[in-house]
Amino acid sequence: MIKFISWAAVFLWMALIFNLSAQVAEQSNQLSTGITEVIVKTLAQFAPGADFDIEGFNHIVRKNAHFFAYLMLGILVIYALRRSGVYGYRSVVIALGVCVLYAVSDEVHQLFVPGRGGQVQDVIIDSAGASVGIGLYWVVSRLVNKVGDGS
Repeated sequence: MIKFISWAAVFLWMALIFNLSAQVAEQSNQLSTGITEVIVKTLAQFAPGADFDIEGFNHIVRKNAHFFAYLMLGILVIYALRRSGVYGYRSVVIALGVCVLYAVSDEVHQLFVPGRGGQVQDVIIDSAGASVGIGLYWVVSRLVNKVGDGS
């Protein structure tokens, strides 16, 4: 049952990424601008009078969203692989391959969305996020295993 749930989580997360990528440019920009405005208002409480470049900050928010969406995807995929009996470096390579292929397909998908376009830069950011997520999972699982072994 855990194997089924872990793969369901992977596919639900992929569906979320697909849904966000399917937003037309204006809708996607409104979402990220809204998030950016909340962040800027929060930061302004700690730095009153600071002048924030909303447009530049929005770009950073959008690129970080790519990174963290794929960081989470990387964690979910390697977890599902491990629950499916795939271990070691094989699980790392397969998880990264799945994430990179999904990132490429996501950018190709955006070529067909009005006002959007596929960008190699985004595939690189997505792949970096997935790599960090997979690496974090690998490190944490090794630490947990060492503690569990009493080492």
